[in-house]
Amino acid sequence: MTTAPLPKRDYSITGPETKLAEERGLADAQWYASEIPRQRMRELMQRRDGPALFHTILWFALLTGSGVLGYIKWGTWWALPCFLVYGVIYASSSDSRWHENMHRTAFKTVWLNDVIYEIASFMVFRESVSWRWSHTRHHTDTIIVGRDPEIAVPRPASLWNVFLAFFSLKSAPKEFVRMLKHCFGHMTPAELTYIPESEHHQVYRNARIYVLIYASVVGAAIYTQSILPLMYIGLPTLYGSWLMVVFGLTQHAGLAEDVLDHRLNCRTVYMNPIFRYLYLEMNYHVEHHMFPMVPYHALGKLHQELKADMPKPYSGLWEAYREIVPALFKQVKDPAYFVKRELPPTAKPLLT
Repeated sequence: MTTAPLPKRDYSITGPETKLAEERGLADAQWYASEIPRQRMRELMQRRDGPALFHTILWFALLTGSGVLGYIKWGTWWALPCFLVYGVIYASSSDSRWHENMHRTAFKTVWLNDVIYEIASFMVFRESVSWRWSHTRHHTDTIIVGRDPEIAVPRPASLWNVFLAFFSLKSAPKEFVRMLKHCFGHMTPAELTYIPESEHHQVYRNARIYVLIYASVVGAAIYTQSILPLMYIGLPTLYGSWLMVVFGLTQHAGLAEDVLDHRLNCRTVYMNPIFRYLYLEMNYHVEHHMFPMVPYHALGKLHQELKADMPKPYSGLWEAYREIVPALFKQVKDPAYFVKRELPPTAKPLLT
């Protein structure tokens, strides 16, 4: 006896799945949160300028140093490793800076968060205002089909799209088309559902600034008859985004959809100090989603507080990908398949 294949789900946030999520009580719902003493949570939520200032100065130093070396060595093979480093710092490490400063938890000083967020948004090729509202929805309705606009690997999984993501070959053209629409004062239907009308003028303004900068860089490349200007702005999105994807797929890929428990749809992965710096501690992803107002530099401490109520963390990227890769291959043929996270005996039951 054979069973009929499940119908393909609509992952847009303007389709039939949106209404289904609302009817099932999954939209703007109450999520599970582990218990933690109130005083300890206050301590962990304390924002400080010091850690972020140090990490940001180092970030700009690495970016400037690799960029200058790339210029000096341009025309030789030594330029290749210089721009490989530059590209990763520019297009991959900027993703975590974009993320933390968008939450306004990196710095205690609000304007510092906003300045770095604008810079990182440009570097990671995401228009700042529209993506701030998109990510707000991602946290409100994490991996809820029809509600979350940031589900990276819809089912059935497309391995080709996953491959393209390593070079932004699908996301970058899509984002550029969206920027052009914004330049002419148009929103996508999905954006109209989560971006307040009062913010539209800022979206249009920022898109025009972004496109003007990119046009200027292209003009400089044509004038100098060299791709060197594009190696600093533009091309890093294509050659430097791969590490962002390596980190990003560990967050949710292959896990459960339509649940109200972050322990079930997020991963915490232990990483070495270099990766944790580049990723700004987002490897503690269950903890971040459960308590998004805790600054990145306190997530390790939060992890220790919540361990008894959490699934076993992955020992590293290798262990995480030993689960993710087979899961995605299975989801190609069986969209209903997902990895079920197991909780220790000390944990409270899962919410489904």
